[in-house]
Amino acid sequence: MSSNSHVVCIFRSQRTDHSDKEYEEWSERMDHLVRSAPGYIEHNSYRDEVSGNGVTISYFRSMPDLLAWKRNSEHLEAQALGRAAFYDHYEIEVAEIVRQYEWSLYE
Repeated sequence: MSSNSHVVCIFRSQRTDHSDKEYEEWSERMDHLVRSAPGYIEHNSYRDEVSGNGVTISYFRSMPDLLAWKRNSEHLEAQALGRAAFYDHYEIEVAEIVRQYEWSLYE
């Protein structure tokens, strides 16, 4: 990730017990689709299988890029399905990253 400013979307959710298979299909579909979105940098997702709590952290180069992803027609379909079937609850936070750095023992 570069040290230039960019935006992050933090999506925290609580899964329902609705069809794990259907959820995984949609999750994989969105995973592949977001990678082709303009301004996409990267994303990471984690879910606790016992509690159903999860988080996806997505990075985009700019707020307009993130808003374009939010309004993508297939993503809108996934959002509606999420509210109707896949999630008991979710919350989203969006922030601008003004500085980023890292350190590694191995680099």
